[in-house]
Amino acid sequence: MRVGFGYDSHRLVEGRRFVLGGIEIPFEKGLLGHSDADALLHALGDAILGALGERDIGTHFPDTDPAWKDISSLVILERIHGMMKAKGYEVNHIDATIVLENPKLAPFIPEMAGKIAGTLEMAADRLSIKAKTNEGMGFIGRGEGIAVFAVVLLNERADYGKR
Repeated sequence: MRVGFGYDSHRLVEGRRFVLGGIEIPFEKGLLGHSDADALLHALGDAILGALGERDIGTHFPDTDPAWKDISSLVILERIHGMMKAKGYEVNHIDATIVLENPKLAPFIPEMAGKIAGTLEMAADRLSIKAKTNEGMGFIGRGEGIAVFAVVLLNERADYGKR
């Protein structure tokens, strides 16, 4: 087994779509970033890369590379999933916490979980996504941004190396 931790944060700005967990959520602001700035998928990607000993998302998908400009973070997560499979691992469990004042995310969490579980070829009941506020404190509390924390547990695939 391997454990990885991921973190990501982005500013909320006017004129951008709000994409989180691979879905677009209706809101007057969106997340600022080189890609679609999906902080949940970025934190998950970093957690998986960390568990694999592969550094971070910026190493593999740098914001200086125009190839990643405005790309869906689901594509990035698919690539990370491919790296994980190539190394002989699969996701056992994910626990993620989104910290954001608004919009309220509870109605969207099942769809986010479905997108993530499908992308990572895992059972949705092995994925926990929680949404919390920051009780009005700091940049999150002022509605300036979002932060996401994620922990992942990977298992070596039972069929790896037995071909």
